[in-house]
Order: sequence, then C-alpha cells, then structure tokens
Amino acid sequence: MRILLVEDHKALRTMTAAYLAENGFVVDAVASAEAARAALDVAVYDAMILDLGLPDGDGRLLLAHRARGRAAPPALILTARDGLADRIDGLNAGADDYLVKPFDLPELQARLRAVLRRPGARAEIELGLGRLAFDTVSREARVEGRPIVLRRRETLLLEALLAARGRIVVRDVLEERLYGWQEDIESNAVEVHIHNLRSKIGRNAIETVRGLGYRMRDTKS
Repeated sequence: MRILLVEDHKALRTMTAAYLAENGFVVDAVASAEAARAALDVAVYDAMILDLGLPDGDGRLLLAHRARGRAAPPALILTARDGLADRIDGLNAGADDYLVKPFDLPELQARLRAVLRRPGARAEIELGLGRLAFDTVSREARVEGRPIVLRRRETLLLEALLAARGRIVVRDVLEERLYGWQEDIESNAVEVHIHNLRSKIGRNAIETVRGLGYRMRDTKS
C-alpha cells in the first residue's frame, strides 16, 4: 500500500516514514501543501497522513484537493491541535480519523489500517487468486492455506499483482507500488523481485506478458 505523508517537521517526517516502511508501506513523504498537491495530481495513494500546520497553508485545504483526483484516498489528520473544535473542523472537512501529537507509532499504524478497512477505502482486507491469498492487514501471504515468508518488497509485489485480479500490471506501475520517490531503483529491480517471488509461490504463478508487464495466473503449480 502506498501512503502520502505530509509533515513539515523533518525529524518526525523521517521517523514516521521509516517506521511505516518497515511495516510494509511504500511512503512518499513531503513537507508542504504545494508538494502534497503535486503528489496527489500524479500518483494514486491508498491513504494520506496529513499535518494541519504546514508552512504554506492549512492542511485541511488538501482534503478538498484530494477529491479532485482519480481516487480520493482516505485521510488521517496528524496534528498538535488538540481542541474539540479543531477535531470537529478536521472531521467535517473530510478527514477519516484524527490523531493528536505526541503519538505512538504503533497507534498511528493501527489507526491507519483501521481507516483502510472502512467501507469505501481503496484497500481490500483479503486478496486472493486460486491457491494464493494475502491479508492486507496482517500482511500474511498463504499458498493453499500455508503461510509463506516474504521480504517487504516481495509482499508489496504480491499485493499489487493480486489486487489487479489477473489483469496485466505494467512495469512502471509496479515500480510505483514498490518504491517511494526518494528511493533509487535499479534497472532490473522489478525482474529480480519477480524471480524471488516466483521461487516462493510457484514459477507459473506470475506470467510475463512481453513488452507489457506481468499478471497473476490461477494455477496449481
């Protein structure tokens, strides 16, 4: 799942992005409303974590901007404004949840996953095709009911391919789902992850569609 983190405090932004990345998310972290608007205009996100006190404006204005895109991601406000009126204003502006600073990172992750489970959120709880199943909350993958151990990007890759329900996923989209803007991508990175994932779920489970991309196959082998 890809998350847009909008937080102007550098240390907090870095710490939060690193924690979420360690727990299976791809995170694009920006420090201003202008950068957030640009990100929302060009990328599709599963959720947005939003600070209100940004250097170039009130973060609540981004709640309206996100709805103009292809798919409006659910939003969790993360702010030091702890007044009742502030919480009501944020929720009325379109936020899906509200967490006051200082906060615990495990609680942030739990609230984020709760937002993603709600009706209307882009993420589905259970993804599957044939003998493969993936729980987007626990991040557990199974082959014929048997748990398998995947690395972080193998997990993200399986999630992206299963979410496509057998449709072709082009390489650029897979790179977008596996890597944030700040991460370097080697030219053969996707192919390496595909190879490693095939070794764990079955070599015929992922079809290479030459010149286009990859797709999951409903296969027994």
